[in-house]
Amino acid sequence: MAIQSVLNNATNVSFLKPETQLKPTSYEVQQSFGTYLKDAINEVNKTQINSDRMTEKLVRGENVELHDVMISAQKASIALNATMEMRNKVVEAYQEIIRMPV
Repeated sequence: MAIQSVLNNATNVSFLKPETQLKPTSYEVQQSFGTYLKDAINEVNKTQINSDRMTEKLVRGENVELHDVMISAQKASIALNATMEMRNKVVEAYQEIIRMPV
């Protein structure tokens, strides 16, 4: 019963109706995409910094578990590798578009 009332209330919300939505401009889409990429890169950077800090704590002999250090290092490695693969795909797509005849 509670789910049905939530669904009924959701259909009355104006932002769900397409006729009331404004189409974003090209500039807004570019800014939004740029912000998304910047945030994603910052998250990868944070995982790298966290991994470095954990490694430094282990080297200094502070109270940190080895498995926590290894997990943070692997998370950072996976995040960086995924970012590099995405970059490679974007560059490859760009080069393919450039090669298209106009």
